Amino acid sequence: MILDGKAPTGQVDTSWDRYREEMKLVNPSNKRKYKIIVVGSGLAGGAGAASLGELGYNVDCFCYQDSPRRAHSIAAQGGINAAKNYPSDGDSIYRLFYDTVKGGDFRSREADVWRLAQVSNNIIDQCVAQGIPFARDYAGYLDNRSFGGAQVSRTFYARGQTGQQLLLGAYSALSRQIKNKTVTMHPRTEMLDLVVVDGVAKGITVRNLMTGEIESHWGDAVILATGGYVNVFNLSTNAMGSSVTAIWKAVKKGAYIANPCYTQIHPTCIPVHGEHQSKLTLMSESLRNDGRIWVPKNAADCEKHPSEIPEEDRDYYLERKYPSYGNLAPRDISSRSAKEACDDGRGVGEGKRGVFLDFEEAIKRVGKKTIQERYGNLFDMYEKITDENGYERPMRIYPAPHYNMGGLWVDYECQSNIPGLFVLGEANFSVHGANRLGASALMQGLADGYFVIPYTIAPYLASIRNPGAVKEDHPEFKKSVEGVETQIDKLLAIKGKKTVSELHKQLGNIMWENVGMARNDASLKNALKLIPELRDEFWNNVNVPGSGKDLNQQLENAGRLADFLEFAEVLTEDALNREESCGGHFRTEHQTDEGEAMRDDENFSYVAAWEFKGVGVKPELHKEPLKFERVKLAVRSYK
Repeated sequence: MILDGKAPTGQVDTSWDRYREEMKLVNPSNKRKYKIIVVGSGLAGGAGAASLGELGYNVDCFCYQDSPRRAHSIAAQGGINAAKNYPSDGDSIYRLFYDTVKGGDFRSREADVWRLAQVSNNIIDQCVAQGIPFARDYAGYLDNRSFGGAQVSRTFYARGQTGQQLLLGAYSALSRQIKNKTVTMHPRTEMLDLVVVDGVAKGITVRNLMTGEIESHWGDAVILATGGYVNVFNLSTNAMGSSVTAIWKAVKKGAYIANPCYTQIHPTCIPVHGEHQSKLTLMSESLRNDGRIWVPKNAADCEKHPSEIPEEDRDYYLERKYPSYGNLAPRDISSRSAKEACDDGRGVGEGKRGVFLDFEEAIKRVGKKTIQERYGNLFDMYEKITDENGYERPMRIYPAPHYNMGGLWVDYECQSNIPGLFVLGEANFSVHGANRLGASALMQGLADGYFVIPYTIAPYLASIRNPGAVKEDHPEFKKSVEGVETQIDKLLAIKGKKTVSELHKQLGNIMWENVGMARNDASLKNALKLIPELRDEFWNNVNVPGSGKDLNQQLENAGRLADFLEFAEVLTEDALNREESCGGHFRTEHQTDEGEAMRDDENFSYVAAWEFKGVGVKPELHKEPLKFERVKLAVRSYK
């Protein structure tokens, strides 16, 4: 099937304005007749629920955390992009649009990216009005810094806590609507099924994580804003509870998952430091503004203290390979370059899987106090984890799974191929192409929540003639509850010998070694052999203690791993099918003589949307052709 993204035709520069001028509206007094379910309360979900509540819709918002304030958006550190051009260094809406399309290696939908760039400026105004404590310069103006893949300073930041501050802003807006009773919050609940009635999304089935109770909730529309799936690699920078479950349940009900192989490896993470580590810690990309990345030129020097290695024996490899961008080269390129240096035997630290991030030159240039003001909490966090002082000795960093550009397929209105199911933020595929530029995740989440979904959901709701006609007494809701209960009983009855964490670690090893930073035909086929074997072992040998009638985190983890074990196969199929290298998807068979990604625009300039056909059955591929009219296809070069 050839999919239609329903993007406005004509001049992309005016596409969002024309869409809003021509869209159907819902009368203000009619909005209270509609009920909308929002799953997820991070930046996309929290902002979306607050905005829809403010408009007068009835909103039920669900999160598995004990409070929306604990959504994983809180972990974002470095900043949020916007095209304000406050530094007067040449930025514009077009430049942000162009950088995002190029940064994604020309694998995103132009109209979606233009809209993102256009509304980015509104986000900053919104957040300033909420009191977000963005950094300011000496004169009191909002300050900016640079991030990878850009030659302008467009990133607004709140020290190294930008995600936390933005989430508190969204939470304050959400809390206001909770008090006004337009939003009902359901914390400590996990979505375990999507209820589809006559092909239309009409509700969800959830488990109360405190009591174990299974219950259903109806809605005239369902919005998923549940974040990313890179915990399929086990060790990642994501929160332990981040999973594929919500969107995977939608996939099993007919939603297409798009470009699942586009996963991002972040270049600036604290290296793995033990066999029993449960997650990895991100060090903000903003550190690359002042930190210089290097490894010894000679492998024999790797055991030396960095201060003992003279300047002429250091390889500042990003500055050498990409002089135009230097240490701010895009994430996929920076990650592969670090791996290349370590594979060459020049890695530092435990296991020789690390490179130096050095602030010595910056401290000499601007002083330690300035560096503390810019990044102090990040240095504190680094020292707590490694027991090393980053001011006195270079930090050690290494790439780690961080973000997924793929997600549920959506059209221009953020609606999936299932009518009534909308998807926001990292859970959809729409704007980042094959590689996300740094500081663009917060931008997308807030753009989708504050400034996109309040508009784009209206035409769908306006088409519903009888709001609330389908409720929990419909047979499909009962069927959904029974299906969830059967799955839980099945997991508890296995009584095997392996823990969930043991099996998850095995899956992570399979995915990292075969479907990680570098992939090829042989490794992907090996993964497709090993994943079903591990899945069989899971269903025959996992041990889930306790019961389903109360708090049981092992049961939660088992359900999430069961979904990862099915999803991993589709991710790998997508990577095997895409016979090219682009962005975060690097096939070693498809690279230039200089080791750069080699795209195949003639055969793969499309969105790959996969339809689930059953466990162990090859999914069906649907394509949405990508058209580039405002930005011409070109070799992605940062040299």
